[in-house]
Amino acid sequence: MNLKFPLLALAGLLPSGQTLAKDHTNFIIILMDDMGYGDLEINGAIDYHTPNFNRLAHQGMLFTHYYAPQAVSGASRAGLLTGCYPNRINLSGAPFPGANYGINPNETTMAEMLKDQGYRCAIFGKWHLGDHPDFLPLKHGFDEFYGIPYSNDMWPGHPSIKFPDLPLIEGDSIIAHNPDQNRFTQDLTKRAVRFIEQNRKKPFFLYLAHPMPHVPLAVSPQFRGKSKQGLYGDVMMELDWSLGEILNTLRSERLEKNTLVIVISDNGPWLNYGNHSGNTGGLREGKGTSFEGGQRVPCLMYWKNHIKPGSVCNRLVSGIDLFPTIAALAQAKLPEHKIDGVDITPLLQSVPDANPRTSFLYYYRNNDLEAVTDGRYKLVFPHKYRTYEQYLPGNDGKPGRVNEFYPLKEKMLFDLRLDPGERYNIIKQHPDIVKKLEAIADNARQDLGDDLTGVKGTGTRPIGRVKAEKKQ
Repeated sequence: MNLKFPLLALAGLLPSGQTLAKDHTNFIIILMDDMGYGDLEINGAIDYHTPNFNRLAHQGMLFTHYYAPQAVSGASRAGLLTGCYPNRINLSGAPFPGANYGINPNETTMAEMLKDQGYRCAIFGKWHLGDHPDFLPLKHGFDEFYGIPYSNDMWPGHPSIKFPDLPLIEGDSIIAHNPDQNRFTQDLTKRAVRFIEQNRKKPFFLYLAHPMPHVPLAVSPQFRGKSKQGLYGDVMMELDWSLGEILNTLRSERLEKNTLVIVISDNGPWLNYGNHSGNTGGLREGKGTSFEGGQRVPCLMYWKNHIKPGSVCNRLVSGIDLFPTIAALAQAKLPEHKIDGVDITPLLQSVPDANPRTSFLYYYRNNDLEAVTDGRYKLVFPHKYRTYEQYLPGNDGKPGRVNEFYPLKEKMLFDLRLDPGERYNIIKQHPDIVKKLEAIADNARQDLGDDLTGVKGTGTRPIGRVKAEKKQ
């Protein structure tokens, strides 16, 4: 019997003597692609409605300072599934079709950890940890896979890059090419619902990794034209519908009390796509940057009778923390190798003054340490970054120009409480804070390295590789 929530029983949220509804906890992670901090009604979205996201916030916990492991798809997903900073396992960027690298088989994924505990594990949607057969989900702990191996724009319809046909995969087999993307959200949701129903009497881990709202935007006829915002709003409304289907299935199968539902995004919005991109909620820059708009994204968690309804957590949390948290709740063993996540169970319990994560490192590109935060103050180091602010964005699926290597020439300190938009450099006012954050950065460089300073870390592990002639 899982006994992780005695404090909730004491608080009256559980009947006396009751811990969990059953002797196991199910886990559902719903990952959106490129959904920004401001893309939910509860965070300020306008001209479309997200009642099920709202419902999740009202019945569960809203995290206001959740950070994606990195500001780009493949690396972010690697961090989520391994509990490591992506550069610790040398998986950077977003692997292109036919890449000869991917997740190393020596790494332990969340699915492998849970499978050892008797869980049935499925991923429906986008993978993006390598498309060679050696790197696909069934080789890394998942029992079922239906979806695409990388981003939905990596196909012949891309507006500026020539890509091969996009494969639709079931298990380990390609079952179609260039599938109708308008069906993605509906089809993946149906698969997810069926998986829950089929495994209602056994422990399960469901990873629903929606390709949307990443461009090219696509939506079913049921939702096309439903919002006042246009296609992006239509897509968000369909994703909201999908969440409602999952929540309703848990209720009908009487699984709410022993299922933790987590809703997150892999990184911030792709701003140069204009009306086909999301909203950072006023945070600086977007996807592909270590400014707040690139990595601070929505996070909602729901677990009936275990997470206090309507609660808000403003502590520092990252996607790398989900691995050890789920391990603790499932009473599973952590891998022998080092991970970077921390167990945030005390935050789910609303334990007063709990603060398991005291710092976060913003790495990007191959291994650039671009910033560090203690949750309130953020020290940003000189680096070259992607900026969307110099040019007008594109529209209707066509990207606008970006400067991929705009130089930030000075070290900057921001107070994220007063200045979440990172506009005012207060580095001269707080030398003590700068010293503290620089010490955290120095320790990180010794462990993980930093290409910007030329420091080679001692704690990284190799990426998985295959011979070029074996690529899919």
